[in-house]
Amino acid sequence: MPETATLPDPVEPPAPRRKGRPRDASADERILAAAAELILQRGYDNMTVDEVAARAKAGKATVYRRWAGKEDLAFAALEQLYSSELPVPDTGSIREDLTQAFTQALEFVSSDTGRAYLRMTISESLRDDRLGALYTVAHHSQEAAARSMFERGIARGELRADMRVDFAVAWISGLLVLNSTLDQAQPGLDEVGDMVDFVLRGCQA
Repeated sequence: MPETATLPDPVEPPAPRRKGRPRDASADERILAAAAELILQRGYDNMTVDEVAARAKAGKATVYRRWAGKEDLAFAALEQLYSSELPVPDTGSIREDLTQAFTQALEFVSSDTGRAYLRMTISESLRDDRLGALYTVAHHSQEAAARSMFERGIARGELRADMRVDFAVAWISGLLVLNSTLDQAQPGLDEVGDMVDFVLRGCQA
């Protein structure tokens, strides 16, 4: 009789490889926040990766695994910073919308963070074309939201249909940036009513 074939012993599957330490999902946020804070306080040139890592409580190697160098890290931090926008109110009244919008803007630019933000934006945008383009995109986004505030006022009949929305939108940002550049005091919160009257007298229906 033919010999019975012997089946080979089953091969045990290899044991799964142990995974390394899971990536800390919060590390990215801490590192970007630390980089943004240091850029606001000292400017790009005076920010170091060592300081970012120390402030974020992360290893220097952790930073470099995520960003190739200081420039890429700074760009990512400012990209996140510029994505934060002041909310544009929609109260159903152009006067109340402007009152809230101007109050929010003045509160921001009068704070330590706001003053640092404006000065850093001006200097870094002029120094680096890539950062300048990043700020331009953020500014246009905020500007478009402000335009919608005036356009709603036109639709409600509160404002002249032929008003120059572009001038009205650019006026407040131009004033705040100019004062910041010249290191002059910004208007006080008690002047918001006068600022609103100034705008509405030029475009009221």
